[in-house]
Amino acid sequence: MEIGKVPENVLKRSVFKKLTVKRPEVLVHAGGGEDCAVLAPTENALVLSTDPITASAKEIGTIAFHITANDIASSGAELVGILLTIIMPPNSEEGELKQIMDDVSQLTAEYHVEILGGHTEVSAVVNQTLVSVTGIGRIAKDKLVTTKGLKPGQDLVVTKWVGLEGTSIIATEFEKELKKRLPVSIVDESQKFASLLSVVKDSRVAMQVGVSAMHDVTEGGIFGALWEMAEASGVGLCVDLKKIPIRQETIEICEFFNLNPYQLISSGSMLIGTDHGSQLVDALAKEGIHASVIGKAVEGNDRVIFNDGEKRFLEPPKADELYRAFD
Repeated sequence: MEIGKVPENVLKRSVFKKLTVKRPEVLVHAGGGEDCAVLAPTENALVLSTDPITASAKEIGTIAFHITANDIASSGAELVGILLTIIMPPNSEEGELKQIMDDVSQLTAEYHVEILGGHTEVSAVVNQTLVSVTGIGRIAKDKLVTTKGLKPGQDLVVTKWVGLEGTSIIATEFEKELKKRLPVSIVDESQKFASLLSVVKDSRVAMQVGVSAMHDVTEGGIFGALWEMAEASGVGLCVDLKKIPIRQETIEICEFFNLNPYQLISSGSMLIGTDHGSQLVDALAKEGIHASVIGKAVEGNDRVIFNDGEKRFLEPPKADELYRAFD
């Protein structure tokens, strides 16, 4: 198998078919496109999600926290605590571990999240530091939002801009190379995108307006997120490519590496299904969050992207474009 996400057909054939135990207290089971598992042992549902960070060596603690916090936020839940695992290669410096903990603890203080436990290890099994965060959130059962809640006729809203995380990682990891070929201002601004990776506030605003589905846009980019939400919900899509919000910095960096920005990891952006697209965009704007209505869900299984009158069909997610930058 290739580096990146395991293809959907392999997941269905070799993973999901093996998940035979379904306990009654689990509300949302493992499935394609779902960001969280959900349990309800009390009047509040517990929401759990876990993610390892493997594609970035710099600011890895910050990215790891945001990825898991975003997954929890995609369900509408409040993040209560995290489990933090850090595995470092031999000869790693203590200062690197301290920096990771500083970054994570700063964010947990900002979002009032407790580090509940974890594991820290140096191992020859890895050749660069691996950080994995498991998040535990809570939400009232009747408020729960999932990836599979999109309904025909609803608006599709994307918050901020797609490609933020991938652009930030590439601009940081390849800073010297990029600054030889692109304006320094482009590279410097791209690195600042790391400050835009949280969708916790996006989720809170969306929950106030009213939504049926939310999905954190991560590996596979916006094209992957659109496919996953449509597949989970059993609907088609009609999307205008020109309306998908994207920064010029992302376009230029992707052109430099010959990458498709719409298939680039996009933490910091949330895909939302709602009956109130324009109202949600306005509400987000009042909170300083850019957002756009990019299309609608439709009956059937066709997932169509329009670009200046040209029509193409969305395909199942492939390996994220970020990995190609490191080839």
